[in-house]
Parts: sequence; structure tokens; C-alpha cells
Amino acid sequence: MEITTAVLLAAGRGKRLGALTAETPKTLLDVAGSPLITHIADALAGAGLTHFIVVVGYLSEQIEGWAKTWQRENPGIKIITVRQPQLNGTGGAMLAASAHLAGLPRFVFGWSDILMDRANYPRFVHHARIDEYDLMLAVNRVKDPFRGAAVYVTPHMMVERLDEKPAPGTARTEWNNAGLFASSQVIFDYLARLEPSVRGELELPGAIAQMIADGRVVRALDMRGFWSDVGTPEDLEAARAWFKQKRKRR
Repeated sequence: MEITTAVLLAAGRGKRLGALTAETPKTLLDVAGSPLITHIADALAGAGLTHFIVVVGYLSEQIEGWAKTWQRENPGIKIITVRQPQLNGTGGAMLAASAHLAGLPRFVFGWSDILMDRANYPRFVHHARIDEYDLMLAVNRVKDPFRGAAVYVTPHMMVERLDEKPAPGTARTEWNNAGLFASSQVIFDYLARLEPSVRGELELPGAIAQMIADGRVVRALDMRGFWSDVGTPEDLEAARAWFKQKRKRR
């Protein structure tokens, strides 16, 4: 099944980065000469996607400016920005984009502030096009997925459970939610029923957890090589170093 559209969720600030995001949204922080979001958008465009929807919120004008520049640099690619009316979580961000996805049987979406080896994107898009699922999510191995979401899978990579931000040392899986997804329209049925989490947000992983509970087909696809949620200043420096080193090897 053809997939041409991706949604990038870029409404948040990135509070753990402190002063680095006081005047710049996290997704526009420089990594090896390009904004973080450029690495992701370029990789998805390279995987064959041609339509992009970027959901913005914090310092939205800056990301809207980036989108115009990226559009000019990538003729043949269509990109629009959508402002999230209320910064109420990733579930709310996807709902803000829903009108622009109407009628699409499948689409890709994900966080705009997670970096990984570019080779993962065409592989993910390929499987998103040919596999059968209600939702597919990328996963990566970590020692302890307490910073993200612990993903429990069968030997055939069917997702049995998603545990958002488990307490450190409590997860019994090394699989972490890698922040890249593909879905059909069914995701919006679950997003519409979300209740605010303990953090007061409509959280996308909560909708995915309910899909699993209802017996929907939720598949995981492993991501290989470098991966970072760029959550801290130390993560940012490590990502910059990795991308610079990779460019030197080309």
C-alpha cells in the first residue's frame, strides 16, 4: 500500500535541555550544521515520502520559517504546518493534524526530535507499506527504557504491552519506543477517547496501549545503529559528535 505522507510532531519545547531551548525550539537545535528536524525530514523524503505535516506550538513562528526554507530547498515536496491549539500532549498534536490526513489509508508519524541512523528510515517506510497492521512502531534496544516507553513483544515482534516511562530498573524488556510510527485511520478513534494522563496531557502512547488491549494488530520494527532522543545537553553533544564523525567517513 502506497504511503506518501508523514506527520512530524514539533510542538514541544524540550525542557530537559534547559537554557538551550529558551529561545530556540528543540527541533531546531543545530546538529552537524543542520536543524535536528532537517535530518529527519531529509531521511523521510529520501525514503520516498512527498507530503509533510508539521505540528507546531512552542515558538511556532521559528518552525514555520524553517518549513518554508526546507520547502524551497526540496522542490517537489509539499510541507504544511499546523498549530496545536492547546499544548496538551502528543495525542492532542496528532488530533490537530487529523483533518489533513482524512481519507489516507496509511501514513507515517513521529517525534521531530529523535535522531537515528538514516538507513532506518527507508526500511521502516518499506515495511509500513507492505506489512499488515493497525499500527507499527519503531523500537530500539536500550539498557533500561525508563526514559521512554518499555515495549514488550512476542518472538514475532507483535507488541503485547507498552509501559510509558517505567520506574528505573523495573522494565523486563530492552525494547524502547523509538518515536516513529505508521498507522491507519483507526488511531484517531483511540486518540478521540483519550483522557488526560497524570501529567495532564493527552499522550499518544496511551492510545497505542488501548489498541493493544483491544486486540488490534500492533507490530514493532527494530531500529539499528545510532539512536538518540536528544533529551539532555549531553545527548545533544553526543549526537553532534556522531553525525560529524559519520560525515567524515563518507
